[in-house]
Amino acid sequence: MLEDLTGKEKAAILLIALGKEYSSKIFKHLRDDEIEQLTLDITNVRRVDADTKDQVFDEFYEHCLAQNYISEGGIDYARAVLEKALGPERALALLGRLTSSLQVRPFDFARKADPNHLLNFVQNEHSQIIALVLSYLEPAMAAAILSKLELDKQTEVVARIAMMDRTSPEYVHEIERVLDKKLSSLGLEDYTTVGGIQSIVDILNAADRGTERRVLETMELKNGELVDEIRRKMFVFEDIVKLDRRAIQRILKEVENADLTVALKNATPDVSKIIFENMSKRLQDMIREDMEFMGPVRVRDVEEAQQKLVNIIRKLQDAGEIIISRGSEDEIIA
Repeated sequence: MLEDLTGKEKAAILLIALGKEYSSKIFKHLRDDEIEQLTLDITNVRRVDADTKDQVFDEFYEHCLAQNYISEGGIDYARAVLEKALGPERALALLGRLTSSLQVRPFDFARKADPNHLLNFVQNEHSQIIALVLSYLEPAMAAAILSKLELDKQTEVVARIAMMDRTSPEYVHEIERVLDKKLSSLGLEDYTTVGGIQSIVDILNAADRGTERRVLETMELKNGELVDEIRRKMFVFEDIVKLDRRAIQRILKEVENADLTVALKNATPDVSKIIFENMSKRLQDMIREDMEFMGPVRVRDVEEAQQKLVNIIRKLQDAGEIIISRGSEDEIIA
């Protein structure tokens, strides 16, 4: 019976039923300890009848629907839709299970707001408040807001996000009340982990090249160690020199020649050297000729072209087609 299975056992059954291809994609989004636990649970699963498998699939589908409804319109909206679809009792039971395990993040209203409106909403607030709000946003949205703050405030906010660890729910709730007079946290009483190095890495990875460069360069003057730690976890255009020949040649297959020409216009000698060394003589001559006759190029256009290359590199890394070494902890064993 489905009621006799634990959440971990259901997850193991679901992954087995999904198959290796989809399960491996899910694993990419899990922590190492979660993967270890699921692997153990999967090895302990023996025979599963078709009825149980179907029930696990149905429950998973209902949970996905409920989460989508909650993210779209909040708990009240989710309850109304689910009651029509599943009936009052099943809807209440499903939401009850979700609210005990699903962490509906604070500042739900902010994630649905227009970034420009939200910028007007927070830009005059204290840097600590801005850092807290940005930590709860999607990286792309947080990056859009960060890029439009004054430079001094950008670096201050970045530093505060990076050094943020655990924030009391009372403080989070108070900021929500002051900023929007609307609580969206479901009243969780445990301390909420937010911010940290990875949070700001995600935000800066999603930011435009100009914002990323300005923030890190300015911040480096105040806290070089913190910037070093951030850079170790993210990939920037200048890090191309750290890639091996095979990776660079794979990247060049994905890059448009026009973008590469603009990107190299203001590249460092080391970056230009390693890229030219990994292309044919004919292509080298063509790129250099295009650069010579291109004339002056706006800094913004160069930064956008460089960011395109970085996005390609990150995409290939996520797909497992190239490996980015980040020091001794990422040494490769042949």
